[in-house]
Amino acid sequence: MATPKIILPEKGKQNILITSALPYVNNVPHLGNVVGSVLSADVFSRFSKLRDRPTLFVCGTDEYGTATETKALETGQTPKELCDEFHLKHKEVYDWFEIAFDYFGRTTTEQQTVIAQDIFTKLYKNGYLEERTTTQPYCEKHESFLADRFVEGTCPKCQYDDARGDQCDKCGSLLDPFELINPHCKIDGATPVPRETTHIFLLLNKAQPAIEEWFSKSSVQGAWPQNGVSITRSWLEKGLEGRSITRDLKWGTPIPLPGYEKKVLYVWFDACIGYPSITANYTKDWELWWRDPENVKLYQFMGKDNVPFHTVIFPGSQMGTGDKWTMLNHLSTTEYLNYETGKFSKSRGVGVFGDGAKETGIPPSVWRYYLLANRPETGDTQFEWKSFISANNSELLANLGNFVNRLVKFVNAKLGGTVPEFSDDYTDDTFDFPAWIAEVNKLLGEYVADLEAVHLRSGLKKLMEISSAGNLLLQYRLDNANLASNPTRTQTIAGLALNLAYLLASIASPFMPSTAESIVQQLNAPLAHISDKWNPSALKSGHKIGKAAYLFTRIPEEKEEEWRNKYGGTQAQRQEEEAAKAKKAADKARDRERKKAKLLIPFQKEAAKAGGSSTDTKPASKKDEEVEIPLRGKVAEEQAPPPAAAP
Repeated sequence: MATPKIILPEKGKQNILITSALPYVNNVPHLGNVVGSVLSADVFSRFSKLRDRPTLFVCGTDEYGTATETKALETGQTPKELCDEFHLKHKEVYDWFEIAFDYFGRTTTEQQTVIAQDIFTKLYKNGYLEERTTTQPYCEKHESFLADRFVEGTCPKCQYDDARGDQCDKCGSLLDPFELINPHCKIDGATPVPRETTHIFLLLNKAQPAIEEWFSKSSVQGAWPQNGVSITRSWLEKGLEGRSITRDLKWGTPIPLPGYEKKVLYVWFDACIGYPSITANYTKDWELWWRDPENVKLYQFMGKDNVPFHTVIFPGSQMGTGDKWTMLNHLSTTEYLNYETGKFSKSRGVGVFGDGAKETGIPPSVWRYYLLANRPETGDTQFEWKSFISANNSELLANLGNFVNRLVKFVNAKLGGTVPEFSDDYTDDTFDFPAWIAEVNKLLGEYVADLEAVHLRSGLKKLMEISSAGNLLLQYRLDNANLASNPTRTQTIAGLALNLAYLLASIASPFMPSTAESIVQQLNAPLAHISDKWNPSALKSGHKIGKAAYLFTRIPEEKEEEWRNKYGGTQAQRQEEEAAKAKKAADKARDRERKKAKLLIPFQKEAAKAGGSSTDTKPASKKDEEVEIPLRGKVAEEQAPPPAAAP
């Protein structure tokens, strides 16, 4: 197989560099992860290439950090072995979803070390780094400092009981692990203790003026979505502070400073550097993409939780080096895709994960269509099996599939499988063909504008409206009787419809590439570029088409219940979750009792000095010692054993 040509920027052209947020290596991505970054980026990359632009789309697995080191301990692997295994798992998932990366790399490479250390060294020389001795959470149980995200507890601001030590996913507040109520180690549940350690801090406060100036221009010129603007602005309005960019770990990029041999760069500083380092593994000429802001536009795709790393920390690091960098132009962010009425959970078997989509037997095009039609662009959306089946049956099959299949079958059966003689100037009293062509061009213009602005949901809607226009044309009429009584008009309808199908293949390709490929195979023509105006006679009279094939097949309605049961978690898993909740509630209750007991100690001491006691000092009998104070109210209800399963 021939080696693919290396894609490089070209002078005088609109060069597009696309990244999607690097997925963390030790989890299989679920549907929300897929649509939030890699799938959305893939749609825009395919569109940009069909607009005849030099376009490079890179991504890869984010592999360093505490989570990898810890999971490797749990599985008995080295961190590298774990990363090798999950890098392949990620690639298999994305390949099945037809994500066409130009290069899918990883952050555990020599290029990552070289580029990250170069950025670190320049920040250090330019006065953007500072050494500080701080107090960090330390787990005495497994004898290790804990990254902020590996301390969990209750958010002090919104009382969400599953907050992390760096951020609360519910209210979005940035946190310090010692702010958490009832903090515990995510790995073994132990209560972390404070311990001093020395680290390097990135002085974001020093970089804030430059970041603000860049943000005010880039967010307008790149037409950032509202959530990206709001999140970035809230960080800047609160005032940036120095943040630690090193950690007490073994698995990570080495720090190029004496005395830091047992520490590594923190993954949140290191990860975004993966974009240029992955590009450097793709081509030795990586700097043509990453050091030419005048000729390259950078588009970055991610979920909203990744915004600050791409709009504050990474740009601040780039500017702090003093080097010339291609910087973020257009930011594309999503809210959350939820599963039915709850969240995706791998541990509980709830929701569809990357490997699960393939198991359903439903082709990737249907999954891509549904996820993109429900892309959470301005608010959270839900994945629902009922609407998934309806999208296939009532939209894809009834609209796009029906149009192409009916048309190609008729041309093969009645017109010798050949594009008939027709003119796109034809008109008659029964149907306004010029107005119909004008309407298609109007919708095409809206489609192009939506895709250029990365309004993917709206662009997909325009695609289906153009397909609906095709079905409308066939009603005027493509049938045997009209062919016999009015052959000129019927041939015009067939000729225009075949060319519309050819257009649909191109504009469907970014969303449903294998569906587009099937259409062009049936039309026996190469996939065409997407232009601003439709050519209604691109397929000339006399062109021989191929055989008809179904684009989509009907999904039986009864699959809804089957899939909901399969991907809704097992009864055992649900009971396990309830038991975990009960244990958590009981732990909280015990913590409250311990705190109350501590508060009583000073009073007990004072009473003892006075010769009395503030509590009953009667010696407890063995029977008394075994008696537990009964739990009351909600805690008691949560600790109650689950009802027996029905036979």
